Amino acid sequence: MSTAESISEPLAGGHRHLPGPPALIQGGMGVGVSGWRLARAVARAGQLGVVSGTALDATLARRLQLGDPDGRLRHALAHFPVPEVAERILRRYYVAGGTAPGVPYRPVPRLGLRPNRARDELTVVANFAEVFLAKEGHDGLVGVNYLEKIQLATPAAAYGAMLAGVDYVLVGAGIPAEIPRLLDDLAAGRAAELTVTVAGGDDSAQGHQVRLDPVALLGPELPPPPRPRFLAIVSSHILAAYLARSPATRPDGFVVESPVAGGHSAPPRGRLQLDDAGDPVYGPRDEADTAKLTAIGLPFWLAGGYGTPGGLARARAAGAAGIQVGSAFALCRESGLDGELRERMLRRARAGTLRVRNDPRASPTGFPFKIADVPGTISDPAVYAARPRLCDVGYLRTPFVKPDGAIGYRCPAEPVDTFVRKGRPEEEAAERHCLCNGLLSAIGLGQTRPDGYQEPPLLTLGQDTGFLAGLPDDHSAADVVAHLLGG
Repeated sequence: MSTAESISEPLAGGHRHLPGPPALIQGGMGVGVSGWRLARAVARAGQLGVVSGTALDATLARRLQLGDPDGRLRHALAHFPVPEVAERILRRYYVAGGTAPGVPYRPVPRLGLRPNRARDELTVVANFAEVFLAKEGHDGLVGVNYLEKIQLATPAAAYGAMLAGVDYVLVGAGIPAEIPRLLDDLAAGRAAELTVTVAGGDDSAQGHQVRLDPVALLGPELPPPPRPRFLAIVSSHILAAYLARSPATRPDGFVVESPVAGGHSAPPRGRLQLDDAGDPVYGPRDEADTAKLTAIGLPFWLAGGYGTPGGLARARAAGAAGIQVGSAFALCRESGLDGELRERMLRRARAGTLRVRNDPRASPTGFPFKIADVPGTISDPAVYAARPRLCDVGYLRTPFVKPDGAIGYRCPAEPVDTFVRKGRPEEEAAERHCLCNGLLSAIGLGQTRPDGYQEPPLLTLGQDTGFLAGLPDDHSAADVVAHLLGG
């Protein structure tokens, strides 16, 4: 089947007919940068709008505590198919008129292997609400993006998005080999699970599972949701070929990210070397072979440095169905970034003074992470040094086996002495940034601690800002789509 053809997909009780692959995918940018407003604007413009599924439980809970001023979240919750579940969440988190300034946000249940009904309900409802709002009022395509590094949330998150009719699920930051089976099971109304890697006491990896049973959570009356298409986000043709070799792991297509794409990127193959600026050095081995990608026979999109009309033409000439673009949308009016931070970053980018470094140490995941240097944010060494280390959100915590056989959780961004007590060397914690708190702050949802300390923001963007040429000074998502498609 050519990439221009439409695809019929399984649907509970039948099939649905969807249009062929879009030319543009708006990249999923977390936390909350690609929210429902951005995804909806891109979908209305005829391309694939993607909401970030990262930390949606926290963003929903915090926005409800701010009073949900425009009422949109309560509108979405009113459409959740099991009203009593939505009502429980409103009772727990909604504050009419919003909490007083300086009052800390109420925490949400942390991710973990142990079953937690309140956590699953919140995750399901939060993903439903985001996708519901993104899809409302048009017939365009909407996707949701998840990180393989945050496996503990994925079954409940994907189920919530599917209940809202999400068209695509995109997963990166790892090897998403079990996602096709997960989506199949959820679409059939069966209990679904993912294997979670747990570090053993001897540093070996042990397999554990995180599970979601839709019937046990929401009851037997709810019909199974339609199955979305699945796109695996990869950095090489080698991983793409590995996933495509078996029906059990084969996605419906690939997004192939280059090292200059925003957020996390895959580390270079081979021994890590740094350039004079401290960025990892990538070479020919890190470049995806588009001829080999084409030979796989599944549609693919190129990402990272392709966000221009010329980039789209280059991608298509290489056999791609199109491109994924993130940074141009991150800086548009519908972006979820705090408005003042967005404007500051946009001004610096247009002036050519914005430096985006690919920091090999910042992320607790161990993957290089793009950090935009903007004064007053965590990229400022003085701001970073002044921040008391704390891991109170915990999306990037990883499970490990304690000496007594119990499961514990650790994060290199937590207090160093705490991390060392959990069996890891001190040097692993050096220079790590708390992405969870920093990215929440970047969308205006930063935590205020009981002592009055306010979490500073952390900003990320792609390293190639050439996409700004030809866009209006204060551009919209529709401007980006029109510019890239040549009109």
